[in-house]
Amino acid sequence: MEHGHPLAPAWAAALEASAWALIVRDSTWIYPLANLTHLLGLVLLVGPIVALDLRLLGISRTIAVSDLSRLLTPFAVIGLVLSIVSGSVLFIADAGALVTNNVFLIKMVLLVLGLANAVTFRLLWRHRLRYWDSETPSMGRLQAVVSIAIWFCTAASGRLIAYF
Repeated sequence: MEHGHPLAPAWAAALEASAWALIVRDSTWIYPLANLTHLLGLVLLVGPIVALDLRLLGISRTIAVSDLSRLLTPFAVIGLVLSIVSGSVLFIADAGALVTNNVFLIKMVLLVLGLANAVTFRLLWRHRLRYWDSETPSMGRLQAVVSIAIWFCTAASGRLIAYF
């Protein structure tokens, strides 16, 4: 299979032509394992975030928001690390085509927006979560809705990269 893309920037072409990229493409196991690890990372990252978002929107009010956040946050962090590491492996194998793919670029923007929303949420609300068990502030609910939309669109665009 020929790699490279005529419109790719030099750095992406060089990355794709690197020895590591060749190893990833030629290996029977590295690319598929990176792909599966990326899926696991996505589940561990997005699952806990959406579960907390749904709690903020009023589902399962019997579970304290602060307790749920404390339980799920480590899983989301592990998912983020797995996604970044495995995504990097997947990226280098086809960097030239990916950096010129609009769906991939949309996914990256959405990823940054999702992470920025999560960090902003933590910075704004982490000390007040214990008060949210009866009523979530309107801004917190809005962030939860935006978060769910962003993460769904991030995952969907990731899947659509292969088709565009």
